[in-house]
Amino acid sequence: MKQILITGDRSGSGKTSITLALAALLSKEHIVQTFKVGMDYIDPSYLSAVSGRPCRNLDSFTLSGSQIRDIFRYGCRGADMAIVEGVRGLYEGAEALTDTGSTAAIAKTLHLPVILVVSAQSITRSSAAIVKGFQAFDPKIRFAGVILNNVRGGSHTAKATTAIEHYCGIPVIGAIPRMEEMQLSMRHLGLVPWREGSGQGDFDDRIGTITEMIGQYVDLDRFVSLMKEDSMPQKKSPVFDTFPDRDVRIGIALDEAFNFYYADLFDILHTLGAEYIPFSPVHDRLPEADGYIFGGGYPELFISQLEANDRMREAVKETAKNGVPIYAECGGLMYLTERMTLRKGWQGSAADQCAGMCGIFTGETRMPARRVVSYVEGISEAASPVGRASFRGHEFHYSDVSLNKDTRFAYRLSRGVGIRDNRDGAVVNNTLGSYTHLHPVAGAGMFRHFIGLCREIR
Repeated sequence: MKQILITGDRSGSGKTSITLALAALLSKEHIVQTFKVGMDYIDPSYLSAVSGRPCRNLDSFTLSGSQIRDIFRYGCRGADMAIVEGVRGLYEGAEALTDTGSTAAIAKTLHLPVILVVSAQSITRSSAAIVKGFQAFDPKIRFAGVILNNVRGGSHTAKATTAIEHYCGIPVIGAIPRMEEMQLSMRHLGLVPWREGSGQGDFDDRIGTITEMIGQYVDLDRFVSLMKEDSMPQKKSPVFDTFPDRDVRIGIALDEAFNFYYADLFDILHTLGAEYIPFSPVHDRLPEADGYIFGGGYPELFISQLEANDRMREAVKETAKNGVPIYAECGGLMYLTERMTLRKGWQGSAADQCAGMCGIFTGETRMPARRVVSYVEGISEAASPVGRASFRGHEFHYSDVSLNKDTRFAYRLSRGVGIRDNRDGAVVNNTLGSYTHLHPVAGAGMFRHFIGLCREIR
């Protein structure tokens, strides 16, 4: 199968729109598997939608090299092509002097050729210096080509292209003019998730326009010719190729308010003997299950609807009181507090808006708060719903969860902020709520313990 990675010279280079468009165009005639570098939920939702296959995340801070290769091989099964979208600039990572957490680390782990997207606004010959610097910075990266973005006119394109191909020895396969249509709808945490935006207003039309316009300015055949050809031997996966009887039912909150899940979670649950049941805290009643997972999302945008569904909130609280295991991350944690308060001025509001939530954790969620974006590293206690483990993950929030001073925390963080004083993973009975997002492959042992607890309590 054919494989390639698309990265940028910086955040905002346009690589997300370009990757989305190329995946959409190629998916018309090929089976395309997409991947996203880093711990991110939004871009994968777009890539999954246009390819018709679940986009999978690859992150060298949370995952080992063998886990990255395993996820890649498993995701590529049945596909003709694999396209990996990078994160931020190619060399941006968790540290200043290593490439851990970077797109470069994934390119080297998987031996992928790289297409570099360069934002060429206001530069021509200097774009060659940028590409040359990227080539020299790490000779282990194999640059296959360049796509210029934000160019102005034919002379701009010609001069930049000539300079890059002469000084850097790689082809320029596209030059995209600056267009308003290229700007995807934005929100306080980034792009609007596909699930929420699809079908609303001009959202789908805008995605279609972006795809059509980029298709006019990128040589698709040349792009395909630069892909690496790999036979991808079908090795048995130590993570995914386990098929026990599914004797446990796990309810998963999945709707417009809660939709931040990594695709691998659903596979991991199956390998642990769990069947999952999607439900909506906004619209539904709580289904019967042996345990529940509340992922992240944007519950603050739906607080009136979440409050109005009091049958759901009361059922969740009663379920937790009865000791049924519940695992919640970020938005899920917010939903399990007593109330959520959106302060005056939040998204232009004229007054504070307060709504009742589930009340499992004594305390409230307040927004906005300081922006927290960080990798997380820590240890969980043995006497917790996820057992004792060393873990790595990430947190990304504009909220602050203020809990009772007597709250018990299962996570002690050596990196990251958490809920309070580098503690995270609030625990009540068999309910755990944290700001930490875990990658389901890296944290498979923790999910195994959680499913085991669900089986035991049932």
